[in-house]
Amino acid sequence: MARQFDVLVIGGGPGGYVAAIRAAQLGFATACVESQAWGDPKGEVRLGGTCLNVGCIPSKALLQSSEHFDNARHGFVMHGIATGEVSIDVKTMIRRKDNIVSQLTGGIRGLFRKNKVTLLPGHGRFAGGGEDGWEIDVAGETVTARHVIVATGSRPRPLDGIVVDNRLVCDNAGALAFDAVPKRLGVIGAGVIGLELGSVWKRLGAEVTLLEALPDFLAAADADIAREAWKVFTKKQGLDIRLGARILGVQAGEDGVRVEYEQESGGQVSGGQVLECDRLIVSVGRVPNTEGLGCEAVGLRLDARGRIDVDAQCRTNLPNVWAVGDVVRGPMLAHKGMEEGVMVAELIAGQAGHCNYDAVPWVIYTHPEIAWAGKTEQQLRSAGIAYRAGKIPFAANGRALGQGDTTGFVKMLAAEGDDRILGVHIIGTNASELISEAVVAMEFQASSEDIARIVHAHPTLSETLHEAALAVDKRSLHF
Repeated sequence: MARQFDVLVIGGGPGGYVAAIRAAQLGFATACVESQAWGDPKGEVRLGGTCLNVGCIPSKALLQSSEHFDNARHGFVMHGIATGEVSIDVKTMIRRKDNIVSQLTGGIRGLFRKNKVTLLPGHGRFAGGGEDGWEIDVAGETVTARHVIVATGSRPRPLDGIVVDNRLVCDNAGALAFDAVPKRLGVIGAGVIGLELGSVWKRLGAEVTLLEALPDFLAAADADIAREAWKVFTKKQGLDIRLGARILGVQAGEDGVRVEYEQESGGQVSGGQVLECDRLIVSVGRVPNTEGLGCEAVGLRLDARGRIDVDAQCRTNLPNVWAVGDVVRGPMLAHKGMEEGVMVAELIAGQAGHCNYDAVPWVIYTHPEIAWAGKTEQQLRSAGIAYRAGKIPFAANGRALGQGDTTGFVKMLAAEGDDRILGVHIIGTNASELISEAVVAMEFQASSEDIARIVHAHPTLSETLHEAALAVDKRSLHF
């Protein structure tokens, strides 16, 4: 007789493992299917998905290591600290990153044991069923479940004609495992992944060139943020970012990688452009993992972009089948998938599951960090929404001055009339941590006046949010 579960989750990434844990906490007999080993030395499946294995976590580990190296060479001198000659041991740096990944992925296995979640190794696909229960094939075994949550995640988007070997031409996984610092590094794509990985290897000594197809830099960000980031990355840090670049071909050989492209600027196209590099990173977005899931067998509907079609609460067109994370609409962010996983588990339990898509924070972990939540100024203007803005530079903040890190600013956008916070945009030190205060305020529909009336500890970086809230009403105290 087939094993039976109340809830079966297909995929053990952030959305999937969190959904499984929450479902088990709510008293459901829960299983999670995972097929990826992610290079595990024992060949065992690893939980955590792209984020923990070859994404969010390992990239942040390398960003931290490379920032320490850069500070030792250039940043400590302002504090009167002389370090002398500094070198980098890339193998040690990579080993540290791998150990962090192993610790966290192993920790999820421990959480599964603690919460009595059954791990089913293997590829999961729909084999049949309906409202009374679904049959899922897992590595040749058929299991049944009353509810199924699809959390199969995403994979790097390929570019036609470009073969990724993760030696010379790499995706995000290969770019996290270099055995040495390349002299010349090329990056196709100047989005979040391209900027973060480009920053890592630039700090360690590589000459980095990023080719971006779009004519605008960081088009999703607030225009003020994008302008400041462009200035910092290109003029201060020396990243060579070329916009409007259309890739024509890539050839990898013994001497490195040759990228042919044409570049459009001001309506003029310059053909015959060539980038020579020792290694190339391809980071042009991600596509949902729906192949081999058996969608056709049960009639699970996909949208025009190949994502599973869901409503605002992640219900699919099939009864008791849900989908969360990168495989559905919305931003491909780990924390968004986690919140969706919790929401779905609680909805299955008859609770009021909730995920506020208008208050999902975005973060780019470069230096300075970039973070935002809510609407940009260009979105508000386009929608005809009346607003007021308050903007405070980190150079006016005592803690930032003490840390010697004053690049950037905080900008708060509030509705005209009731001052309800519509968006907060930060470029500067610790932006990834500061944005959480803005998210809490937006979640509870607070106003800029509410933030202005809250006592913030002094001296702290969070005072920039307080001052930005005051600046909305043109009454900032320290700028």
